Amino acid sequence: MDIIILSSFISSLFLRVLVTASVYLTLSVGTSVHILLHKDDNKSSIGWISLVFLSPLIGTVLYIFLGINRVKRKGIRLRKNTNMSWKYPRGVIKNILKNLPLNYKQFITLGYNVYQQNFVFGNSVEPLQNGTEAYPEMVKAIQNAKKEVLISSYIFDYDSETDRFLDAFRSAIKNGATVKILIDGIGTLKFFHRSIEKKLDTIKGLQHDIFLPPHVPVTLPFVNLRNHRKIMIIDGTIAFFGGMNLSEKNVLINDLEKGVLDLTFKIKGPVIDQMSEVFENDWEFTTGEKFQSLSKDVSNINEGIIPARIIPDGPDNKSGIIELIVNGAINTATKKILIVTPYFLPENNILTSLEMAAMRGVNVEIIIPAKSNYNFIDWAIEPNFLRLINCGIKIYRTSRPFDHSKIFVVDNEWVFVGSANWDVRSFKLNFESNIEIFSRELAEKLTLIAESKKINAKLTTAYECENLTFLKRIRNNAYRLLTPYG
Repeated sequence: MDIIILSSFISSLFLRVLVTASVYLTLSVGTSVHILLHKDDNKSSIGWISLVFLSPLIGTVLYIFLGINRVKRKGIRLRKNTNMSWKYPRGVIKNILKNLPLNYKQFITLGYNVYQQNFVFGNSVEPLQNGTEAYPEMVKAIQNAKKEVLISSYIFDYDSETDRFLDAFRSAIKNGATVKILIDGIGTLKFFHRSIEKKLDTIKGLQHDIFLPPHVPVTLPFVNLRNHRKIMIIDGTIAFFGGMNLSEKNVLINDLEKGVLDLTFKIKGPVIDQMSEVFENDWEFTTGEKFQSLSKDVSNINEGIIPARIIPDGPDNKSGIIELIVNGAINTATKKILIVTPYFLPENNILTSLEMAAMRGVNVEIIIPAKSNYNFIDWAIEPNFLRLINCGIKIYRTSRPFDHSKIFVVDNEWVFVGSANWDVRSFKLNFESNIEIFSRELAEKLTLIAESKKINAKLTTAYECENLTFLKRIRNNAYRLLTPYG
C-alpha cells in the first residue's frame, strides 16, 4: 500500500514538474522570440530576455505591459493620411544653405533625411523665462482669442495660478472661439484622479480629452508611453512651445523646495502650421476625431526672419528622430555645444559623441540641476560624469529651485528646443516635439540665459567623482541600470 501511495506521489510530482517546466519554456521561449523579432536595441533585448528567463511569469507580464509598443501600430493607422512631410522646393534649399559652412550643409541634408519636414521662413521666436513671464502672455492671448485655442500639456495642475487659465478659457468661448485641451493621462494624474478634468467639465463649450488614460485593462499596456509635449496655439497666429507645464510651481521661482524654473517660447509665423499638425494628429490619435486648425489659413504671414521647422517624435516612429538629430548636431559642432536639461541620462552613443566633440576641441558645457525632483535620477546620472570630465567637458550643477529648462545650442548658430529631455524616456518612449532653428540672435539670448544659471552653479570636478564613497558608487551604478528599456 505504501509503495502504491509513494508511486502515486512521485507520478503526481513528476507531472507537476513537467507542467511547470513546459509553462516555463513556453513563456520564456515564446516571449523571447517576440523580443528578438520586435526589439532593435541589443541592450534592451538582452535585458528583457534575461528578465523573462529568470522569472518567466513576472518577466512576461512586465514585457506585455511595458515592453510591447502597441502605440506604433495604432499611430500608423490613425496618422497614415498626415501631410507633415514635403519635399524641399529648390529655392528653399538654396536660401537655407546660402552662407552656411559645408558641415552645416551636410547636417541639413542629414536632418531632412531623418525627418522630411520643411524649414519655413518668416518666424519670430521669443524666450520667456518661468511662469512669471510666460503665464501672463499666455492668459492674455487666450482671453483675446476669437476663433481657436489649442492646448496640449503633460501636466495641467489645478491650483490658484492655473485657475487664471480656466477664466481665460471662458472668455475665449464667450468670444466665439473653439477651445480644445489635451492632457496626458499620467502627467496630470494625482492619486488616480485628475482634479483639472473635473474643472474643465464645468466649462460649457470646452472640449478636452485624456491621452492614454491608465484604465485597467484597456490602456494599461500603454502606461509607459506618455505625451510629453507642451503646445499652445491661439487663432493659428501665436503659439507657446517648449517644455513648460501648467502649474503654480512655475511662478514660485523663489521657493527652493516647491518652485520650478523653466523656459518656453512665444512663436509667431508660418512654422505654427507645422505645430498645429502635431496637435491635430494627437487629437485624432486620442479622440478618433479629425479636424483642421486655423493655421492653414494664416500660415503665409511673415512675423520675422527666422527659419524653423517642427520635429515631432514618439514611439510610433521607429528611428528615434530627435535622438538622431541631437547626435548629428553634436558631430557637426566645431566651436561650442551648450546643453541645459533637467535630466541627463542619454545612452552611450550620445555620451561618446560628446566626448569626441570635446576631444576635437569643441567647448562642451552641460548645465543640470544639482538636485532634481527625483533623487534616483540624481544618483543615476553621476556615474557618467568622470568619463565626460576627463575629456574636457564642463558639467555645472545648479542649486535649488529645480531647473526644468531645456536648451541646446551649437556654435552660437543652431538652436534645438522643446519638450525632450536628454534621457532614454524622451528619446525612445515619450511623444515629444522640438523646434529646430537657425538664429544667431536667439542663440545669443539663450547663451546669456545659460550664463545666468551658471552664476549660482557649481562646476563638477574629477576629484569629487573619484572620491565618492564605495556605497554611493554602488548605489549610483545600480540606479543607472534602471534607465528605462526602449
